[in-house]
Amino acid sequence: MLKLIPSLAEHIDAFIEMEQYSDTAQFIIPYTKAQHQTEMHKQDVIYLSILSHKVLSGFIILARQANREVEFRRIVVDSKFRGIGQQAIVQMEQYCMTQFDTQRIWLDVFESNQRGLHIYNKLGYKQFKTAPHQGQSLILMEKYL
Repeated sequence: MLKLIPSLAEHIDAFIEMEQYSDTAQFIIPYTKAQHQTEMHKQDVIYLSILSHKVLSGFIILARQANREVEFRRIVVDSKFRGIGQQAIVQMEQYCMTQFDTQRIWLDVFESNQRGLHIYNKLGYKQFKTAPHQGQSLILMEKYL
């Protein structure tokens, strides 16, 4: 069973550890503990912890924006290939609709992150732009709810 809950400050050390996994770090820009603490205290930034069978298994970072939009900044999952990320994204979309009356969620994903692109496409996200970032290509995707 999967559940999303508001993250607690004591989860940050686990988040940092998860971000360092080799199959994760290549697709994100990891935060320091201070960066996570700062972001977690911003009013429009939402951290959600992913619990799988009551065990911390990942996290999501969202940023509320104007016009009932949410930036889906990050998802990091402890164990890959178990469907936890996909289930968490579906629950996150429901959370955004219920809590914020969100109409649009957007994200960016490195072009090299083929697994991420596959999952986002599978869940109905559509590419709307590309942008260069530190020698790589970012694909910007969106989903209207």
